[in-house]
Amino acid sequence: MEVVPAWAPAVGFTLLPHAGGFLGSKITKKEIPVWYESLQKPSWCPPNWVFAPVWGTLYTSMGYGSYLVWKELGGFSEKSVVPLGLYAGQLALNWAWTPIFFGAHKMGWGLVTLLITTGMATATTASWYNIKKTAAYLMVPYLAWLTMASALNYRIWNDNCNKK
Repeated sequence: MEVVPAWAPAVGFTLLPHAGGFLGSKITKKEIPVWYESLQKPSWCPPNWVFAPVWGTLYTSMGYGSYLVWKELGGFSEKSVVPLGLYAGQLALNWAWTPIFFGAHKMGWGLVTLLITTGMATATTASWYNIKKTAAYLMVPYLAWLTMASALNYRIWNDNCNKK
C-alpha cells in the first residue's frame, strides 16, 4: 500500500520555496506604499508588479530543481546532505532578506544577506551540476536575478543611506 502518491514529493519540493515568499509578501505589501515608495531608486529598477511573477517563477524553478536532486540521490541520504543542505541554507537566507530589508529597513544588512545568499546559491548550483545538470540549469535564472537584486539593493542603500 502506497502511503504517499508518487507525485507528492515533486509537488512538495516545488511548492516549498513559495512558503517563505508568501510570508514575506505580507511584510512587503505593508511597506511598499509608504517606506519603499519614498526611497530613491535607479532608473533601471523594475516596476513593483514585476517582482511577484518573477519570484513565483524562480521559486518554482529552484524548488523543482531540488526535487530532481533529491530524487537522483534516492531521497534524504548521506549523499544529499551537502547539496540539499546548501539549498536549504540559501533558501533560508533568501526568506530572511524581506524581513531584514522591508521589515527592519536595514538596507545594508539586506545587501549582506543577498551577497551571502548569492554565494550559497552559486555553491548549490555547482554541487547540483554533477548530480543532475537540469537541476543546476534551473538555478541559472535565479542566480541572474540575485545578481540584479544585489546591484539594486546596493544602489538603494547607497542612494538612501542618510535617510531615516
